[in-house]
Amino acid sequence: MHGPEAARSGSRTTTTIPTDTMPAGPFIYNARECGLAGDGSTNDQPALQALVDELGAAYRRDGQPRAIYCPAGVYSIRDEGTAWRSGVSLLGAGPAATRFALSNPGNSTSPTPLAYFTEEQHGASRDNFIADCTMAHFEIDGSGVRLPDYDVLAKGLGLQYVLRGRFRDLYIHDTPATGFGCDFLQNTFLDKLLIIHCGRLENGQWMGGAGIGIGVGGWGATERLTITACTTIRNGTSGIFMELQGREWTPPRGIRIIGCHAEGNRFGISDWGTDGMVVSACTMMANHQAGYDVSSLGTTHIAGRGGIVTDCVIEDNVWDGIAIGNTPGPYTFAGNRVSRNGRYGFWQHNLAGGSQVPAANMIVDNNDFWDNALEGILVDSSLADPSISGNRIRDNGRRVEPGASGGGDTVSYTERSLTDTAANWVPDGHRGKWITADGQDVIVMGNTPTKLNLAPRRPGALTAWPDHRPPPGAPYEVPDCPVSRAGITLAAATYRATIQNNRVWDAQPHQTQTYGLQITDTGMCESGWVHDNSYEGNAVAPTRFDTAPSGGCWYHNLGLDACPGEHC
Repeated sequence: MHGPEAARSGSRTTTTIPTDTMPAGPFIYNARECGLAGDGSTNDQPALQALVDELGAAYRRDGQPRAIYCPAGVYSIRDEGTAWRSGVSLLGAGPAATRFALSNPGNSTSPTPLAYFTEEQHGASRDNFIADCTMAHFEIDGSGVRLPDYDVLAKGLGLQYVLRGRFRDLYIHDTPATGFGCDFLQNTFLDKLLIIHCGRLENGQWMGGAGIGIGVGGWGATERLTITACTTIRNGTSGIFMELQGREWTPPRGIRIIGCHAEGNRFGISDWGTDGMVVSACTMMANHQAGYDVSSLGTTHIAGRGGIVTDCVIEDNVWDGIAIGNTPGPYTFAGNRVSRNGRYGFWQHNLAGGSQVPAANMIVDNNDFWDNALEGILVDSSLADPSISGNRIRDNGRRVEPGASGGGDTVSYTERSLTDTAANWVPDGHRGKWITADGQDVIVMGNTPTKLNLAPRRPGALTAWPDHRPPPGAPYEVPDCPVSRAGITLAAATYRATIQNNRVWDAQPHQTQTYGLQITDTGMCESGWVHDNSYEGNAVAPTRFDTAPSGGCWYHNLGLDACPGEHC
């Protein structure tokens, strides 16, 4: 006796597998005995759909959740995704043992997710949701899905409106769209997900194709979601992102991201529309655009606000460590290490298409900004009542090497490098520059005296070149460096700023950080409270004010003898 009738009777399906290799319990069903082959050649999708439907119907009758256990093997899921049901869990014997291989050889337009339940396809809503499901201990291989264009449904998992979900110990890789692309997760936990090279059809226009991509706002002002110990590598957009799905919806609270790692994605972790998201003890490394991003890039063009990012390592990102804009504020960054990024450690800016109001009550507190290519902190859009306090900002401005060009016998290329044996560049003096070689634009991640190391052309790519690798001797050009590269630069209007207890200096033998504090001709510091900072020990001078501060109170700033404003 199989299926729900066996479960209700309290009996257990007989299995030829030793009992200690599979979960125990009367409501757990061995997939091999319920029609799935797991042999890598049989299409197991019809049998899986039938079993999910059967167990889902039983759950609706008696409220008792069931689980499908898939022993070690390769389960081929072809040409059709599986519409999921409440009360049905899917368990494997481990990601290295139980693999779901997705493919679509018989339907070239089918996105073929392993499991999905969506508003558009299935009427998912607050009143029609997936409840009481656990998915754990298996692998999803999306490399077999071939599509002519990007399709948002070509995910590993694509569930919407999930209540009491548990997702643990999953390995998801090579899906055309987002690996874990589930929206509106209430009272749900994600733990120990490894997601690699998903979003492989994302061309930079869809802003999809993430490792973990979660739409938010469907449950209202609070969505209780915790993401822990997940690793996302080389995915098309963000390693992890939260995105508000309704422009008129309230950005939700209750989301936490703890102890995760995001590397080699376009963005590491992105907040595109939450309120008070907590990000703690994460690493965001070698991402192509920014380690941490807050902006209007999401579908509703609503940036996050009220977030707290603390105790993170944000390092070696091709552009910026922290890029934050279009937010009304507040936002807090505290106790982070932000280092070796290709442009700015912290970049406050606004993108076109999103809110342009001054961000209020931004807090940048007790962080360590060092060895970034340009400014440690650049304020490039208006702020009101910010606090920049207790930071150590040192040895930034590494992009010091002047422009260069070359070609001929001394020049050679690989898929990820340019070498000119006649050069004698300052190490990392070209970091973050866009260069041109053989008519192609590529970006420098770092350099030795004779070699430029280049960023892949997109996440997951094996080459930096958008067209072809240049032939030996092909000419190249490298642009000049900026003249000024300060520790803190205010290049936009800043009102009532608190700037206190920061130490901004350069301890390198050959200093690259030009000033401790700079206010440009487009910047302003009005009514600021600026005290007990140290700006001594920079390459050119402690401070530079192309626009003099106005009002406020300035005192006890080492390197600044007196209040620089007329009315301080």
